[in-house]
Amino acid sequence: AFGPTTTIVAKTEVREGIYGEYTVDIEEQKYDDAESKFKSKGETKSKKGKYTALLAILIMGSFIVPMAQYFWYVRDDDSSDKFFADKVPDPPAK
Repeated sequence: AFGPTTTIVAKTEVREGIYGEYTVDIEEQKYDDAESKFKSKGETKSKKGKYTALLAILIMGSFIVPMAQYFWYVRDDDSSDKFFADKVPDPPAK
């Protein structure tokens, strides 16, 4: 059997403003510890080259891999050779 339970959400306070009185819930204020989580300038600068090289490799790969796939798929296709080998007929004489 469960007994009645009460949960205090927040303390209320009555304040007076321009348009009359109003109630405000007062909760415990929580502060951030304001500790910096960023890396130092020296540590960031020392590892910049590694990430620049990685980014350059990924960008180059994004261009080279699709081109290589295209040439791999069309390596045995000779339709363009046949198309450009055909003679263009001369226009009819008037």
